[in-house]
Amino acid sequence: MKWDTLDEEPCSLSRAVAVIGDRWTLLILRECFLRVRRFEAFQSSLQITRHLLSERLKKLVRFGILRRVPYSESPKRYEYILTQKGLDLYPIIMAMVHWGDTHMGDERGRPLLHEHKICGKLFDPVMVCSECGEPLQARQVHVHAGPGRDQAVG
Repeated sequence: MKWDTLDEEPCSLSRAVAVIGDRWTLLILRECFLRVRRFEAFQSSLQITRHLLSERLKKLVRFGILRRVPYSESPKRYEYILTQKGLDLYPIIMAMVHWGDTHMGDERGRPLLHEHKICGKLFDPVMVCSECGEPLQARQVHVHAGPGRDQAVG
């Protein structure tokens, strides 16, 4: 498996890592979910170089995770808005936040709290079975080859 061809691997995780698997991309996505949209705001919040930010935003646009929308004609400036494909990354980002809160926190507690707008309660993200609604744990899941699996690959 080669790093520069991960997006061609017959593995969904490899394909996802090829697009969102570096630290800057994940932090840009976090900012998107916190409703940051403009280049200068990303740069200010993340303290990332203009070059790196530009490259990561281009990649996210190329893979259809963000769309670039003009907000100023003179000078020409753009906002970066999550597409549906990008919005579908929310459970992944929240799972990572939950892991960080659980395993990397300190005595001060969580840096951010998440409130469900519908019920008004603070929550922890939980992954559940789409069929029975029970919380999922790795030991309770059996993985089978799917139709997209290359049988020649172990």
